[in-house]
Amino acid sequence: MKHLYCRLAVTNLKNNRQFYLPYILVGIVSAMMFYCMRAIKGNDGVKMMRGAGTVGIVLNMGVVIVGICAGVFLFYTNSFVMKRRKKELGVYNILGMEKKHIAKVMAWEAVILYVDSVGGGLVFGIVFNKLLTMFLYKLTGLSEKIPFYVSGWSCLQTVELFAVIYVLMLLYNFIQVKLTNPIELLHSGNVGEREPKAKWISALFGVACIVAGYCLAIFTQDIIKAVNIFFLAVILVIAGTYELFMTVSIAFLKLQKRNKKYYYKTSHFITVSGMLYRMKRNAVGLANICVLSTMVLVMVSTTVCLYAGIEDALDRTFKKEITLSVYFKSVPDTEAKNYIVEQLKTVAEKQNRKLTDVSEYVDVVFLTHNEENRVAIYDNDDPAYNFKEMSMLYAMTVTDYEKYTGQELGEIQYGSVIVAATNEFRWDSIDIFGQTYHVAGLTDCPDAEMDITDFLGDANVLYAIVADDSELNRIRGEVDGRYHIAAEVDGTAAERKAYVSALQEALDACREESGFTVSLLDSKTEQREEYLEMNGGFLFLGLFLGSMFLMITVLIIYYKQISEGYEDRERFAIMTKVGMGRDEVKAAINAQVRTVFFMPITVAVIHLIASFPMLKLIMLIFGLSNTALFIQCLIGTVAVFAVIYLIVFKTTSRCYYKIVF
Repeated sequence: MKHLYCRLAVTNLKNNRQFYLPYILVGIVSAMMFYCMRAIKGNDGVKMMRGAGTVGIVLNMGVVIVGICAGVFLFYTNSFVMKRRKKELGVYNILGMEKKHIAKVMAWEAVILYVDSVGGGLVFGIVFNKLLTMFLYKLTGLSEKIPFYVSGWSCLQTVELFAVIYVLMLLYNFIQVKLTNPIELLHSGNVGEREPKAKWISALFGVACIVAGYCLAIFTQDIIKAVNIFFLAVILVIAGTYELFMTVSIAFLKLQKRNKKYYYKTSHFITVSGMLYRMKRNAVGLANICVLSTMVLVMVSTTVCLYAGIEDALDRTFKKEITLSVYFKSVPDTEAKNYIVEQLKTVAEKQNRKLTDVSEYVDVVFLTHNEENRVAIYDNDDPAYNFKEMSMLYAMTVTDYEKYTGQELGEIQYGSVIVAATNEFRWDSIDIFGQTYHVAGLTDCPDAEMDITDFLGDANVLYAIVADDSELNRIRGEVDGRYHIAAEVDGTAAERKAYVSALQEALDACREESGFTVSLLDSKTEQREEYLEMNGGFLFLGLFLGSMFLMITVLIIYYKQISEGYEDRERFAIMTKVGMGRDEVKAAINAQVRTVFFMPITVAVIHLIASFPMLKLIMLIFGLSNTALFIQCLIGTVAVFAVIYLIVFKTTSRCYYKIVF
């Protein structure tokens, strides 16, 4: 008897291969992606890489997201397949099979699907794991050899996770069969849809959610607020999207139906009436496609932009190869500055490196709280202050400011300052920490500091330019003076890194002798490696998850087309019998399919455009402020996705037309 159930299960799978082959393919790809993500996370090379902490967090996120998406994805596919199988199961029940026997057949089917999906997924995962790891290494700039290996722990976790998913799906299927009587199973495919009612309140709520989400994305001006409200905006837009397709679309179709001149035309009548009667059921699927498409566009475009903008971010942050900031307990004198410069030159000679384009200046940096022309030290513990009110003050001598900017300011009298500000400054005097200075003039703020306002919102960045070191010491108070040196270094990347390492050792060794408190040494070469590791990891995750979401989208579209094909076949057959020409029917079908099919991607692109201002702010966290590059990446991602979407449309439409005609 057991063999009978097994044979019935195999026969059912073969007879329904149009539905089950994509189902098995989904299982294989999901298992493969989960295994690969888990195996890469446990890769020894990834654990030893310089940015292992950041990449590890990214991969952890990937493992969780892939596992959740695999479960949701398989449940969605299973629900569609079960919907098409109910009539067949009803026939078994009427022919004498008890529900417990049907359950046994379904159990065998689940076992076969599980073995095929997980087994195939592990095989392909093991084969492609090395290729994906190589791709990750390439993106992150690693050059280590990657041996072929099989991750036993990843295999075990994949088997366990998908066993849980398939058992839960089997239990869900049992409940569906048990709670439905044979007649309902037999006629489940013929249950019609009542014309949905236009829920105007829900429609207005959906529009309000989308408008609110768009307003948050468009009108948010500072990065801190953007990060805090990003997920709120996302939730509002997602909720609005589902209401848009479930209620707003129905309300719109109702309005079209009331327009007699428009509605009572052959193509319009068929399209509007067909979409109206099925929109209630199709709305969730369309909304799913729209939300997933938006996720793919946002995820891929932002990660591609981060990776493509590495050099741009480096050039904006590091004007030269090395940047050294040395902090002294007072404004450093000429002897102290010369000593630091000698250390750079001495180490360069020992490393056979050549320093060029050396620049240097002294300044003092303060976190401040500004009120009109009054500047006070920012106090983290003062409840009257908050982060949004934080500003920055740079105090420099006129000589060092001219070195830093290349501007010529001339002489400044004692007790006077020249002010440079990112925001408008219109006062004749300025109070700096209780000392009043006459404003002798205004000058342009250095371009290098203009981006700070992107992080501080409306906060101000001020430069107080004074006559000499004595005036600078007067403003400095207890704050250390900073001696800043930047220079270009010749040689290969490895040689430049060796020079930076040797210089850091030399500075550490002479700290007490030279009298400085802290030295901060940054290298453009080393920072490039860190950017590659972090942004490459994000790009890998973005492409990986983007491809998975794209696969989910394609499968939803495929099953939607197949489902609608079976539903439309009899309806359009009746239309041809009552006198409509075949060309008229096909034209009406084309109009309906195009409208429904391209609605989700159109809305997804609108979502992406509306989210652009907020995404641009969030990208600043990663050092990317090149708006033109971001726009190019968005346009490129949309173009590629549109081509893929069009190919899917053409392919699935053929399946639809074969069923209908």
